[in-house]
Amino acid sequence: MLNKKTILITGGTGSFGKSFVEFILKKYKRVKKIIVFSRDELKQHEMSKMFSPKDLEKLRFFIGDVRDFSRLKRAFEGVDIVVHAAALKQVPTAEYNPLEFVKTNILGAQNIVEASLDLNVKKVIALSTDKAAAPINLYGATKLCSDKLFSAANNTKGKKNISFSMVRYGNVLGSRGSILSEFIQQSKKKKIFVTHKLMTRFNISMVDAVKMVDWSIKNAKGGEIFVPKLKSFKIADFAKAICPNCKIIFTGVRPGEKIHEEMITSSDSFNTFDLGKYYAIISSSNEKIFNIYSKNYKKFKLGESLNSGESDFLSINELKKIISQNLYLIN
Repeated sequence: MLNKKTILITGGTGSFGKSFVEFILKKYKRVKKIIVFSRDELKQHEMSKMFSPKDLEKLRFFIGDVRDFSRLKRAFEGVDIVVHAAALKQVPTAEYNPLEFVKTNILGAQNIVEASLDLNVKKVIALSTDKAAAPINLYGATKLCSDKLFSAANNTKGKKNISFSMVRYGNVLGSRGSILSEFIQQSKKKKIFVTHKLMTRFNISMVDAVKMVDWSIKNAKGGEIFVPKLKSFKIADFAKAICPNCKIIFTGVRPGEKIHEEMITSSDSFNTFDLGKYYAIISSSNEKIFNIYSKNYKKFKLGESLNSGESDFLSINELKKIISQNLYLIN
């Protein structure tokens, strides 16, 4: 699928980007080129030291910002596939710096769309978030808007051979700033701070997140939001799994924070299809794609949602196993 292709990853020095590059180099031995596009020269330098001289022959590191349209156009020359992972993501930070999040997550997304159209990219996969489903915070609202921009691009591309799709998943254990790394640091002082005793979240491993994007590149037709079938966990149980003897201190819900997250809203259920391992939310404005899914896949249960407070919860023992499998990511 990616052999003899050039792929570009925005936000490529992040936790996902590094894991995805390693995955591509291992799975696609004849990939033509991988472009890591990001803002931080130090992170690019450090990332370059992760790879062998042979792998580095296929890697290119581009300094740039998704806010900079002209730089994106230069970076996208000759690119076949774009994976858009760049974003500002911290929920409390977004509440106090809203315009910065709008510039990166919304205007940056539109820049990706326009540069991809102008430079004849063939496929774009944008990473979304569970916080984009029925958002109550600024971060989620910017990602919902981003999703809408990518979805709508399929209707305005004209005769160009390009598709835009999205991948929506929950917390990635082991990613930078994740709950795993935060709680492990806190546990050293025998105290773990949890915002609310009822708080729940969806869980996905970095390995599964990477495999899902790879699957989406191969299977996306255009306009879908792909959602994995995940179990959820109680944050308090997660803290106990990390440190059974730690004191759990409940601090109160932070600005813009939900008690439970949704991956599929009840409103989205009418346009959602069960693909087996994943769900696909289809834009009702794209009648052609909607009809393809209608003929080939079973519909999601109408009027229901995929909510972390209503899903099957991982037990503390299951969480301990997952934590042990992901510790390498934060070491």
